[in-house]
Amino acid sequence: MKVITGPCVLEDRDTVFKIAEKLKPLSEDKRVEFYFKASFDKANRTSLSSFRGPGLDEGLKIFQEIKEQFGYKVVTDIHESYQAAPAGEVIDILQIPAFLCRQTDLLVAAAKTNAIINIKKGQFLAADAMKHPVEKILNTRGISEVNFENSEKTGVWLCERGNTFGYGALVVDMRNLILLRQYAPVIFDATHSVQIPSTGGTTGGNSAFVPYMARAAAAVGVDGFFFETHIDPSVAKSDGPNMLKIEDLYKTINDIFAIKDALGQNF
Repeated sequence: MKVITGPCVLEDRDTVFKIAEKLKPLSEDKRVEFYFKASFDKANRTSLSSFRGPGLDEGLKIFQEIKEQFGYKVVTDIHESYQAAPAGEVIDILQIPAFLCRQTDLLVAAAKTNAIINIKKGQFLAADAMKHPVEKILNTRGISEVNFENSEKTGVWLCERGNTFGYGALVVDMRNLILLRQYAPVIFDATHSVQIPSTGGTTGGNSAFVPYMARAAAAVGVDGFFFETHIDPSVAKSDGPNMLKIEDLYKTINDIFAIKDALGQNF
């Protein structure tokens, strides 16, 4: 099972490396295909004054150090086309943010790298609309037919994190996990699914719901999970309210495997 986890954003170097160290047992779990995730630039923060990260150049240096020190595969978001090529030299998975999942130039630039592409489903889109972003990646990589097998072989994933209906919260339709899997392996974003977007100038959330959402997705069946985690979410510089503490992350992972084992799932 794929597990993508780490702090929301590359904070100061010491904090990032402490979190990376705490995740070593998970990276060594034979049941887990582990990826360390953080953002070098949170370009979609609600407030102009919010912390965004160290930027592309410094961020890629930190990611390279993490790869060398821990042996982790790493994941980061890109927001602009020019970031794809340099990021692709270091990053194993390029993540396309939900609000940008239809941006053709960004998708094509990402597809021209050798990285796996994880496309987050837009909060404003139905599941079947995600066929088209996948098609843009596959076509750029020389594949004409959109299906699970071609996406798995070519390195294209889809990530579900819910839909917004205008009342200040996200709602996850678990049917989408099945529908999306027609087109690509599916990652369930358990922590962003409990966000409460842009409340009072910042994004809120309720991390208490994260384990429940993860268990529900495990029961449906997905190819992996995305969790943002931190040693102390209360001081995280981005997305703290919907993050899991590292110790809670481990418990949730164990719950997921218990569900998968009970149902006899092998993906």
